Amino acid sequence: MRQNRPLYDHSTGTSEKKIITPLTRSVLIAGGTLCVVLGVAGIFLPILPTTPFLLLAAVCYARSSSRLYHWLLNNRLFGEYIRNYREGRGLPLRLKILTILTLWLTIGSTALLAVSSLWGRLILFLIAAGVTLHLVMIKTSTWAPSPGPTDHACSSEEPGRDEVKKT
Repeated sequence: MRQNRPLYDHSTGTSEKKIITPLTRSVLIAGGTLCVVLGVAGIFLPILPTTPFLLLAAVCYARSSSRLYHWLLNNRLFGEYIRNYREGRGLPLRLKILTILTLWLTIGSTALLAVSSLWGRLILFLIAAGVTLHLVMIKTSTWAPSPGPTDHACSSEEPGRDEVKKT
């Protein structure tokens, strides 16, 4: 059986090593992976929230697997979104408008065309209102795409490594 091993906890931002058991690590990786799947499904199903699932996946991966944590934050589809949200940079106005418009079109059409129960419709509209309120309260920004996270743990600090030698 594998022994407990020290692991850098990216969620705290400290260099303190924490010891986690293989079982805890496995549960966190499985939970993070489930959250990524639910977050991706939330992109297409407006009743599932994308952001909380992806942020929870980042926390799970940060506490269990540096490789998966860096994969998530460098993912071309949602890595920058997660980094900017976690760093408090907010969302661009265009993304907010597009998200709210898509949310109301899909939930509205589902509530009116596919749900016959008044309670079901009411619940869907309350969810849409709650998500809209959350999106409106997020800081609006004008951030531009960045090349990647500023985490030096995965970059080379060797001087001259990227320099071209001149002869």
